Amino acid sequence: MPHRVANFFRSSTQSLENQVSILTKKTAGSTARRRDSPSSKRRSPRSSDQIFTYASSIEDTDDSHAPPYTPRLIMGESRSSSFSSDSQQKDPAHHHRISFPGMHFGRAGKDSHITANVSLDWKLESPPIVLYGDAETSTGALVSGQLFLNLKEPDVEIESFNATLTLHVTQKKPYAPHCHDCAHQLNELKTWSLLPQPLVLTKGQHSFPFSVLLDGHLPATMDGPLVSIAYEFKAEAVPRSNGVSLPPIKFERVLDVKRSLPASELPHHSVRVFPPTNVKASAHFPHVIHPIGSNNLTLRLDGISRNNTDNGTIEYWKLKKLTWRLEETAKTIAPACARHCPKMAEGAEQEPPKKGMFRTDTRSIGEKTIFSGWKSNYSSATDSTVELELDYNLAKHGKWACDTKSNDGTEVTHQLMVEMVVSQEWAPANKPALVSHTGVGRILRMHFATILTERAGIGISWDNEAPPIYQDVPPSPPAYTHETFGGEDTIAEVIEPLDHAIGDVTQRRTSSEGR
Repeated sequence: MPHRVANFFRSSTQSLENQVSILTKKTAGSTARRRDSPSSKRRSPRSSDQIFTYASSIEDTDDSHAPPYTPRLIMGESRSSSFSSDSQQKDPAHHHRISFPGMHFGRAGKDSHITANVSLDWKLESPPIVLYGDAETSTGALVSGQLFLNLKEPDVEIESFNATLTLHVTQKKPYAPHCHDCAHQLNELKTWSLLPQPLVLTKGQHSFPFSVLLDGHLPATMDGPLVSIAYEFKAEAVPRSNGVSLPPIKFERVLDVKRSLPASELPHHSVRVFPPTNVKASAHFPHVIHPIGSNNLTLRLDGISRNNTDNGTIEYWKLKKLTWRLEETAKTIAPACARHCPKMAEGAEQEPPKKGMFRTDTRSIGEKTIFSGWKSNYSSATDSTVELELDYNLAKHGKWACDTKSNDGTEVTHQLMVEMVVSQEWAPANKPALVSHTGVGRILRMHFATILTERAGIGISWDNEAPPIYQDVPPSPPAYTHETFGGEDTIAEVIEPLDHAIGDVTQRRTSSEGR
């Protein structure tokens, strides 16, 4: 067995040495032929090409501890020549070049140079885009600004310059899954042709104004679990050089459109009775809330005690836990594209098939549970109350959407849910301090409709910013008549001119008094 292992290592070493020696001879022969070729004489001695050759340790070195083969670096030769085929080595005039087919270094020409020196920018001059009022009464929002075309070179020809404003609705649960047309609906609101014909522009910054009035029935920007609505502004400038159109310069931005609903001055009042008990809840809360800030709800419970004359006891309903939660309900209709829209059979007398799928989703955007903090009064069986004030708001890092209702079926509503857990206790009428638990409990739930909207701040609708028009003022100032100044006096004698000297004015007054 040991002799077989020794023979295996000896044969492997000899075969490896033979392969290395053959490779060295081929490399040496290729080097000699390349040195003799006429093309090698014209090559620069500072060539960056490198080659590694492998030589046997038995022939080139006497060190027994050296590795079986060591790399040698020969400058001025191509690395690919050592690994070339025999057919390539037979041709002394064959040149070895390294190519990179997957790498693109771009076009080094005048076209790419002109495109790189053209840029687009913008500036919105209108206030934040807010739609004041609901969809039925809102007059919309005015958007105005300027587009800037920056040229770093003189005399650049611009073939066309256009801009568009698009309402992009994305259905996150489309009618047909994995269908792009069912998931995306685009509605072009406005198009601007900033350059009606090709024009040669000079170096510098060129401004192009634009404006649009967004209708009041349009939805606000939102990003919910079912649908997202975005207003996309896109501009495109196409430069031209020598009659050939170059790649366009594109500019894209997203407009943030909000809606602000008016809030009532007085808080909303709601009363709820929970049969079969006599508990009555009275709540005061704001009907309109805002995403930022805290809101206050005042709650009062009456009828929480009852005098049982048959048994001579008093029954109490004591509050143990209260939970409030803000819920958001989103409803939308996912439309079907032309390819997936169901078609009615010919000759069938029935209602046309639905061209959309109804979607709904409910999520919590704020929640808290409290176990104390209210005032309880159980002094008498006829006048026992529980009063509390709680602050509720939206979660800090939660996602939410304001109330909206659009023509395509998208609707977002909110409600405040208050849940109270009460337990029943009893005590003798003559000893009300001896309270005992009955083991009976109830859950009292209340739902309050709430409107979530953006703050209006100090902004007003665009149509209220116009100055007032006075109908009684004539188009020109009134004319002076002779009757106003008493007959023959003229306006020059009544009004003192400013360019005259003081002496002339005094003399004129004296002459006027003598008359």
